[in-house]
Amino acid sequence: MVILPAIDIKDGNVVRLYRGDYSTVEKVADNFLDTAKSFEQAGAEWIHMVDLDGAKAGKPVNTKIYTEVAEKTKLKVEVGGGIRNIETVGEYLRMGISRVILGSAALKDPQLVKDSVEKFGSEKIAVGIDALNGMVATEGWLETSDVNYIELANKMIGFGVKYFIFTDISKDGTLSGVNAEQLKALYDGTSDCSIIASGGVRTIEDIVICKEMGLYGAICGKSIYTGSLDLAEAIRVSKN
Repeated sequence: MVILPAIDIKDGNVVRLYRGDYSTVEKVADNFLDTAKSFEQAGAEWIHMVDLDGAKAGKPVNTKIYTEVAEKTKLKVEVGGGIRNIETVGEYLRMGISRVILGSAALKDPQLVKDSVEKFGSEKIAVGIDALNGMVATEGWLETSDVNYIELANKMIGFGVKYFIFTDISKDGTLSGVNAEQLKALYDGTSDCSIIASGGVRTIEDIVICKEMGLYGAICGKSIYTGSLDLAEAIRVSKN
């Protein structure tokens, strides 16, 4: 299983939110590049980065930050937030980003997902499914739809999507543990895809739960910054 430490960017700062609420923004590190390098030193191979300003604006805002991490570390960078057209997807990939995350677009512009997978390949595209009470939320979690998260995943699989990042918004930034029930339902309700758990990871027990479930990966954010999870230990456990 792959462990993806997370860096969320707002106003150029490394921050965390509580349940996706922008009013709860909290700066958790002084420098994004130093933070990324510390993840690399701990043994991470991937890093999960989110453009919070971009998610809200509906267009990329902090592009230079992500490309700098890709250039100045050996980490494979996956980026999401505000990506709404195929030109932006291509631009990120040309600049060295390893995987682009399409979130709101999966619900609002499914053709973009289909076209992106066809043009760039399933290894380069992930769909981020963020849900509240099982229903998909969009636009930086500011809007909730009436579409079930498993229903959306299966539609995306039909387009050739392989990677999914599932976030239970009610768990995100809470350090209350992963939503194993919803993750298992997604795993059981889909086929031939790689699921990355996001939201709620607190301790090594959450890593074990995700690994035993057969998930592809787990994103760790606040748990690393607060010290409730040791990144190097999580990586060791995920590989054994």
